[in-house]
Amino acid sequence: MADVARLMNAAGLIVTCFLISPRLSDLSLAKSIIGASRFKEIYANKPHLMCAARDPKGLYAKARFGLIAEFSGVSARYEAPLAADLLIDTAHAPQDLDLVSDQ
Repeated sequence: MADVARLMNAAGLIVTCFLISPRLSDLSLAKSIIGASRFKEIYANKPHLMCAARDPKGLYAKARFGLIAEFSGVSARYEAPLAADLLIDTAHAPQDLDLVSDQ
C-alpha cells in the first residue's frame, strides 16, 4: 500500500489509506517509503471493549473463542501510535456516526 501511495502521490494525487497497522514498525516502514514530509498519520482511537460491543459481524467474539487467529487487539498484539499527526477519539461518537467500523 505504501509503495502504491508513493507512486500515486508522485503523480500529483493526494492519497488516503485507511488501514489497521498493528505494529509501530509497519507505520515506520510506510513513512520511510512515502517520505516523512508527505506522510500524515491519523489515529482513530476507540477502546477495545467498545469495538467489541459495536461489532455487527461478531468478529471479536469469534476471536475470543479462538475461531479467528491473530485478530488485532484480541489474540494478536496491537501497538497504538505514539505520535500521530491527528487523534480522533471515537469513544463518544454515536454508533451511526462512528468513524471506526467493521461494516
